[in-house]
Amino acid sequence: MGEAQEVQLHVREATSPKPATSSQELPSSSKLKSWRWWLMISLLTLFILAGQAAGTLLGRFYYNNGGKSLWMATIVQSAGAPLLFPFVLFYPLASSSSSSPATASAVKIAAIYIGIGLLIAGDNLMYSYGLLYLPVSTYSLVCATQLAFNALFAYFLNSQKFTAFIFNSIILLTLAATLLGVRSEGGSVSSDKYPLGFTLTIGASATFSLVMSLTQLSFQKVLKSETFLVVIQMTLWTNFLAAVASVVGLFVSGEWRGIHLEFGEFEKGKVSYVMTLVWIAISWLLYSVGAVGLIFVVSSLFSNVIATLALPVVPIFAVVFFHDSMDGVKVIALLIAILGFANYLYQHYLDDSKQKKSRRRRDDL
Repeated sequence: MGEAQEVQLHVREATSPKPATSSQELPSSSKLKSWRWWLMISLLTLFILAGQAAGTLLGRFYYNNGGKSLWMATIVQSAGAPLLFPFVLFYPLASSSSSSPATASAVKIAAIYIGIGLLIAGDNLMYSYGLLYLPVSTYSLVCATQLAFNALFAYFLNSQKFTAFIFNSIILLTLAATLLGVRSEGGSVSSDKYPLGFTLTIGASATFSLVMSLTQLSFQKVLKSETFLVVIQMTLWTNFLAAVASVVGLFVSGEWRGIHLEFGEFEKGKVSYVMTLVWIAISWLLYSVGAVGLIFVVSSLFSNVIATLALPVVPIFAVVFFHDSMDGVKVIALLIAILGFANYLYQHYLDDSKQKKSRRRRDDL
């Protein structure tokens, strides 16, 4: 059994009620466990899809209506972290009766939070550049390469096994991004910045994938907790430190001098400017909780695959709201990306079926 399945079983046992003592009660207990498991997966998936779609579209809205500060666009991607403080404060009260294993030293935990937080800050900055220099539809499809990078990092850091379907998924998603990268396009985004935007988005995808694999490694090797509180803490502190690092970058770069002018000249008004930044922060916070949660419950690769579900959604909304072009090349790339996702989804189905058969054989013994 791979480490991803072990993490999955570990969380199932941690979040499920105690087994019944009567053999007649076992079926209902199993159904309850399965119901709670899929409810958690569905909720975290919704967080990822809604957060990524809304955050990406609002980020383009910010640029299209007079937003110019790359550092401000970077800050808001992590600025929603303080909203998690109440959950950290009140969660122990709801689970004080549950036991948990000994935690790692404060030095190790701090090192993990700082290291991942700084990587997130750099990653958000590259994504900000990519979103500025690429149309939303192209930007979203280029981000599909993060799955290929994640598979590579997961193989070395998380003992992820490669199969034919996973390999096909990597090839197809990379091909979809390559189709978009070999050509520039006009529209509302300057074509001379297209190569830079494409390169930075690829770099951001690689960094993001590294962050996800390192997060899973931290859960497996250091943050050995049985409660979902560890997900909230990881999301809170890494994003908080990323926001602090981004604020430092804002002042060091000198962009802070133009924030007041940007605020006053935003095309949709001052209130819209503030609300846009607030909802960007909330959207990416939801995405972060969903992504880190699925890493904790299943694996980094599974979390990344779920994120690719937003690929067909974001370009459609981009065409509707921002009038991005959806030409033949982009349609073909989109279909290839969907096919790549389907390959991984089928592999997950095969793994789940194999795991169920193995459990049935153990129960029959």
